[in-house]
Amino acid sequence: MAWANDYLPVFAIFSAQIDSDIVLRYRNNRCGILIGTMNGDPKISLYAFCEQVLGYDLADFFQRKSDDIKHEIHEVLETLLSAE
Repeated sequence: MAWANDYLPVFAIFSAQIDSDIVLRYRNNRCGILIGTMNGDPKISLYAFCEQVLGYDLADFFQRKSDDIKHEIHEVLETLLSAE
């Protein structure tokens, strides 16, 4: 669908914990993939891409919002796992 509409599919993986076979599958199928590593290469690292290309420090955002994100995740999980 993306290729049919002249879009370049790019996957943004916020974690560095992704199986290398999956990364290769995306790359072999001409999809872009940015992984949540602190590698300085904006063609590989989601954080480097955001910083160098978009001018936004994504790592700093997560550090600043860590407590809020944890709270929201806790609330959602508590609701999903409740017996109600």
